[in-house]
Amino acid sequence: MATMRNKIPCSADRLGLLDPQMIKAVVEISAFQIGHQYLSENRVRIVEADDAQISAAVIGNSGLYEQTIRLKDGHLISKCSCTLPEEPICRHCIAVLLEYHRWSQPRQSRKTKDIPRDVKAATQPEPPSNGNGTPTMSQSSSTDVKLSEVMVFVEWLQPAIKAIEQVQSMPLPPQIAPGEVSNWIQTIRNLEDRRRDSEEVQLKLESDMRDREAYVARLSQQLQASTAEAKTAQATTQALQQEIATYKVVLSKVAELSGEVSRYDSQLKSMAQDFVSKGNQLDRMAGSCKQVAEALNSIAKQSTPR
Repeated sequence: MATMRNKIPCSADRLGLLDPQMIKAVVEISAFQIGHQYLSENRVRIVEADDAQISAAVIGNSGLYEQTIRLKDGHLISKCSCTLPEEPICRHCIAVLLEYHRWSQPRQSRKTKDIPRDVKAATQPEPPSNGNGTPTMSQSSSTDVKLSEVMVFVEWLQPAIKAIEQVQSMPLPPQIAPGEVSNWIQTIRNLEDRRRDSEEVQLKLESDMRDREAYVARLSQQLQASTAEAKTAQATTQALQQEIATYKVVLSKVAELSGEVSRYDSQLKSMAQDFVSKGNQLDRMAGSCKQVAEALNSIAKQSTPR
């Protein structure tokens, strides 16, 4: 399994001295906010801890992650089973540090402020020791978790994660009394339900996307056909324009011929009128000649001896 390791300088000599403000000052603001959210939602489970090392588990948004945080040689070394690129500490390790700081603070200081010192010493339980005088912690600060329930939870978690990876139904949860472990199981099931809802929404969006892509493809085909028709119509229009230009040239020549024909017609009419006028003159001359001839005949008849 891929893990994320980080190592940063740290001036604190105990992990309990790392308060939220110090942590917030050196990490990404978004990672700190999410880590604080995990803390407020009670997703952090510290398995074992002292002022030099913490072993814990955090229920993240995508599963259960394990963390190991150490303070060694002036460096804070963190390791998490997640693969997030958050620097210098991931959100899960931030949540663990916040939980450890909350656990390590004296809880009864305000309640026992006015109690005599000898009474406080008699009533305040000692924290468990790891053998060298350093207090340790084997469970969460606020609730008790049975190891048997944790083992049952881990046995159920492995096939559950496998079912999630293979997009199958999760196995039935184990019968566990109400408590923290049952809350873990319910949280994981709720996350899986939300993931399935998201998958359904994604499938619907993908179906809508395919429908839209098919619609766009049809529109593209129609556009291509319309473009081809437009090109054909443009070519036809250009051919018609050429024919119209040819017809205009022909019509201009016809107009010129019509003008010439009109001029010739006028000339012919003028010549015809001249011919008619000259014909009338000839007719008058012929009449005059006829009269002269008749007069000469009459004179000739009169001058002939009887």
